[in-house]
Amino acid sequence: MPDDEESSSGHKLPGADKLDHFTKSLTARAEKLEESKKLGPLVVATKRFFEIEGLDLGGLLALELFTTIIPLVILGFSKASHFSTSVSLGDEIIKWLDLTGETADQVRGLFSTGDALKSTWTFLGLAGFLFWGIPMAAQVAKTWARAFRRERFPFWTEVWRGFAWFMVLLLTQWITIEMMAYRHAHGRSFFLWLATAVPSFILWSITPIILIRHGRAGLKALMWCGLVGTVIDLFIGRLSLKIVLPMLLSGWSGFGPIGAAMAFMTMCTVLAAMWVATAVLGAVLWERNAPPDEVVAVQTAVPE
Repeated sequence: MPDDEESSSGHKLPGADKLDHFTKSLTARAEKLEESKKLGPLVVATKRFFEIEGLDLGGLLALELFTTIIPLVILGFSKASHFSTSVSLGDEIIKWLDLTGETADQVRGLFSTGDALKSTWTFLGLAGFLFWGIPMAAQVAKTWARAFRRERFPFWTEVWRGFAWFMVLLLTQWITIEMMAYRHAHGRSFFLWLATAVPSFILWSITPIILIRHGRAGLKALMWCGLVGTVIDLFIGRLSLKIVLPMLLSGWSGFGPIGAAMAFMTMCTVLAAMWVATAVLGAVLWERNAPPDEVVAVQTAVPE
């Protein structure tokens, strides 16, 4: 047979080079995975954070959060207050953070009352902010793809998946806010507080499924992504808002409303960095708990 003769004469069969490269790639991935498991997960996560340029990704995410999420939160609060002429989100923030004096005045001056936004609560008004959420979702998809070492989806696929993720984000945040409001109104039970973690756990558990290639690989291990996101949201995120934001507002108090805006922008940077950390640490823990053959098979980028 010609192919056998060609093979026995020392010539490689068609496609042999590609097969050899693929085999070496899988071997390299498996070796890298085993090497990473010898180090602590926080060490590996820190290395990967800088490997994927986490500070740059976080900076871009912060801008998206500031220009997308905050306006939607303000609009949502205005709707919930029935576009009141006497209630503003600033007053609620002042109560929640226990702000007083010049800092409280600074925040109060940053937000208008709900009636000022009534004309924006239209299909076109909301559509503009929701459309602006697509670039933010694409940035999140880029972050998760890098953290999990996956090839990104084609542009339009990433757009519709990103929009779907953005809708899930808004839904889970709305549910969390409603649950927290119920808790404040019916007694601050520990179990009610714990229940507010459920939407966050669901969000971060399904984020890889929505945003990255082969997101269902090692499905059971994705609970680690949800756990990481929940811990960062519940403890680091909420404590940062409660402790760091008042400090930032106090530091910028001399600049009036623009100082408050800068404080919120800085806080968005902190929260964005937490999102990148959620992606990275979630990816590392997923790699350690998912079947190794599945991890090696789906990863498309392993550093030298």
